[in-house]
Amino acid sequence: MKKLFLSLIAVVVPLLTFAEGYQINTLSAKQGGMAHTGVALKLGAESMFFNPAGMGYMDKTLDFSASMNGVMPTAKAKVDGKWYETDNKVSTPMMVSAAFSVYDNFKAGITLYTPYGSSINWGDNWPGAVLNQKVSLATFTIQPTLAWRITPKLSVGAGLMISWGNVDLYKGLVVPQTMDMMLGALGNQYTFGNTTPASVNLTGTANLALGVNVGAMYDISEQWTVGVNFRSKMSMKVKKGDAEILYANEVAENVLGQQLNVLNTANFSAEMPMPAVLTFGVSYKPMSSLILAFDAQMTGWNTYKELSIDFLDDKLVDYNQNLTKKYKNAWAFRLGAQYALTKRMDIRAGFIVDFTPVNENHYNPETPGMTKLEPSVGFSFRPIDNLSIDFSMMYVAGLGKDGAKCTYDDLLAKTINTMMPGANLPLERTFKADYRVNAYVPSIGLSYSF
Repeated sequence: MKKLFLSLIAVVVPLLTFAEGYQINTLSAKQGGMAHTGVALKLGAESMFFNPAGMGYMDKTLDFSASMNGVMPTAKAKVDGKWYETDNKVSTPMMVSAAFSVYDNFKAGITLYTPYGSSINWGDNWPGAVLNQKVSLATFTIQPTLAWRITPKLSVGAGLMISWGNVDLYKGLVVPQTMDMMLGALGNQYTFGNTTPASVNLTGTANLALGVNVGAMYDISEQWTVGVNFRSKMSMKVKKGDAEILYANEVAENVLGQQLNVLNTANFSAEMPMPAVLTFGVSYKPMSSLILAFDAQMTGWNTYKELSIDFLDDKLVDYNQNLTKKYKNAWAFRLGAQYALTKRMDIRAGFIVDFTPVNENHYNPETPGMTKLEPSVGFSFRPIDNLSIDFSMMYVAGLGKDGAKCTYDDLLAKTINTMMPGANLPLERTFKADYRVNAYVPSIGLSYSF
């Protein structure tokens, strides 16, 4: 039974995992074309996400914007010389923002956005199913915000981040080859081959978490502007997650049901940090029609050292675990440009280098972490003076990861070693694969101001 719960604990790791594979690099259709730069740009309502201080420069009575993005990722894994590919649904991160002027130098607003969220589906019966079959993750943040332009050149801003999230995850519990050995020991000639005999579905909703999004912006001159933004660390807590066991067929249920069905009532709690994000930015306007921007962002992934799992049933207290992750801080660098092609059309281009924080000794396919290169293009069209229609396209190219490893417990190995003296099956296995990742991220938005 203890082996069973150790396996379950490994499943819960993706519950609130926000490696760079889940971190949304485009929320604004307009800024997505500029590599999602914005810390030193005056973006009106959208500044509430990038740098609340930028809203202080808004010269409109009301500014409204909304963007919808489509993340279309593909991940591949090569195992024993054969490639396996995910079949993912399109994820739809979004951002809606509204800001208004209280006084000429004092602004207020509110924004709703999805800072993390994605989905991955490897299928039920691929070789890494015991680590991950499929997962759907989404987080949401609503942020009321204030900005004050202290002087004509200096502005500060702050927002209260109120965040929550949910997850729906499937993972294999039993290795098919080990299951076939057990059936043989029991005198049963049935074989599972590559079919996963039993899986677990984990669902959970995180409670509200609070944080702050603060920033400052300063005009050095008419051409140069600098900015800094800080989004604080938040703790996401799942107080009562639910589990459900799924069997491939009656053979698996008849053999494993007595041992595994206890999971259907084994609720758990988990707590994990959403890391702090610190970004420095600079923008330069060499001419009235052209603006260049550069952001350097550091995400404090080193706070993700372990994941603590606590079972709510007092009888299972011995199975509470602390899982080591040992992520490292990671940088992302963004460079973007915008050019006013005509009075009614702007064109944009950008490039992101996003470094991975993942520890190579804990490389799980629920989020194949690797350094990514992300070029982008976009444009805005204004059919009337106050209305802008925005579009961008970003391509995410992972640099690949070869020979990545992840260890896991073989649930049935100890039982087989008891049933078959001399079998000497290892209690812990290592999954090794080469990974490739890419994604297309189209975005469309609408903004209106007066």
